[in-house]
Amino acid sequence: MIHISRKTIKITFDSGIETTCYPETQIRNIIKKFDSLSKINCLGALVNNKIVSLTYPVEVNSKISLLTLSDSHGNRIYRNSLSFLLNKAVCECCPDVALEIKHSLGSGFYCSFSDITSKYAINSMLKKIEAYMQKVIENKLPITRNKLYLKNALKYFSSKDRKDKCNLLRFQNPSKVTVYQCEDFIDLAHGVLVDNTKFLSEFKLVPYETGFILQFPEKEHTINVPDLKKYKHLFNIFKTYKEWGRTIGIKTVGDLNEIIVRGNYQKMVEVEEAFQEKKIAEIADAIYTKRGSIKWVLIAGPSSSGKTTFAHRLATQIKVNGINPIIISVDNYFVDRNKTPLTESGEFDFEHIDTIDLKLLHKHLKLLDKGKTVELPVFDFIKGKQYRSGKKIQLAENEIVLIEGIHSLNPRMTESLPAERKFKIYISALTQLNLDNNSRISTTDNRLLRRIIRDHRTRGNRALVTLRMWPNVRLGEKKWVFPHQHLADIAFSSALNYELAVLKPLAEPLLAEVKPWHPQYADAKRLQNFLKNFSSASVFPIPRKSLLREFVGGGIIE
Repeated sequence: MIHISRKTIKITFDSGIETTCYPETQIRNIIKKFDSLSKINCLGALVNNKIVSLTYPVEVNSKISLLTLSDSHGNRIYRNSLSFLLNKAVCECCPDVALEIKHSLGSGFYCSFSDITSKYAINSMLKKIEAYMQKVIENKLPITRNKLYLKNALKYFSSKDRKDKCNLLRFQNPSKVTVYQCEDFIDLAHGVLVDNTKFLSEFKLVPYETGFILQFPEKEHTINVPDLKKYKHLFNIFKTYKEWGRTIGIKTVGDLNEIIVRGNYQKMVEVEEAFQEKKIAEIADAIYTKRGSIKWVLIAGPSSSGKTTFAHRLATQIKVNGINPIIISVDNYFVDRNKTPLTESGEFDFEHIDTIDLKLLHKHLKLLDKGKTVELPVFDFIKGKQYRSGKKIQLAENEIVLIEGIHSLNPRMTESLPAERKFKIYISALTQLNLDNNSRISTTDNRLLRRIIRDHRTRGNRALVTLRMWPNVRLGEKKWVFPHQHLADIAFSSALNYELAVLKPLAEPLLAEVKPWHPQYADAKRLQNFLKNFSSASVFPIPRKSLLREFVGGGIIE
């Protein structure tokens, strides 16, 4: 008898633990060998920088990092898994009701039931759904990752009357479709999920407006679910754009793909741009009604929200109303690079408010508010130095100043100005489009794709560089931008329903340069998989004044 030996592979955990195992051993079985690893409440793992579930069979020598709620990958797994469980619960408890997971709001996802707006009915349904979810969690049911032939997947979702999922699959042609299953419930896989319901004990279902919020722990506070913060401005923006999407027949990516494939893309661009222009004109009109008291319009928002182009377009609409606008970019008030604050890891913290020369800015704002003349600075991003520009301005009676920058709503930045003379605007790419009814599109991912394309086009940065910087950008936003968004008098969404179809062909070759040995590979691969859902669209029908041109090029600010 001939004995065939099985060669073992080497496993190295980021904690320093090393071991060996046979190929095809699942990660959870490797973890069981070590008490210190078994005690970690891990939700998934990074295997050679690939995000996987704990049932993943390791095939080669691997470096493994265990993912928990406290890191971004683990937190995303938790959110996606809770959404899956919520969808299962609604299907089981309320089979005649369609669930829509619409968008993020605070520390949760805003959801609604189709055609049900009665608060009494919603509260009654939530009690049943929450009890069911708790029972499923207590029963520790497995969640398995499987593959179905495309034909069988379409047949299954069609039998469940899931037109949104069938429509998404219509524009894809893989031989097999990846799904997740728990008992008899099956859903499309849009990312990694936990392998067991027992990990999902922390959540809340909170009635809100005509729907409810699925709340979950934040990665900074993983012990329990935080109290709900209500962002009225942002909710109203999402609500307006959701209603707009429903009016023009675009709720999901499948709807968008159908418009592109049928040749109606250019008309869609025209309508979307007109809608956005109308919203900008409405903001200009709101400023005009307060023209006697307002002198300073503050425009803030996170990275890649389109602040610069928005400021120029708003300036045009303000001029239409007979007021002369002057734009000041806070970026020109950056301190010299050697004075820039550092992060805990020793990198430049460009999101910190002290990257701004506040002393000079305050001096200039005071002088301008008193009708004096100032010379604006200019910042050279290549040399990392601030210079005098030679451009002098003085405010006339019929002039108004637009100040744009990520910190514009931070009271520290404009504390030298009278509060009653300010009008505050918050702008972000608040994506209303869904992959399907139960799978939202992340506003953050939308902004990241914008930035990857813009940084490559304007600064020559590879996607790897932008992805490496992004975690610090996100930390800075949470510390310096988001806490002040509630101070806005009005909010604006720069997202366009068609834009991800345009960003796709521009981003894909840049993301492909990020390789498995790079730490940023997990995010690059996740974005690549996400973009596979979209049909590609051209930049050519997009007008020069479009906010999207700030990222793809050819816009009015160039």
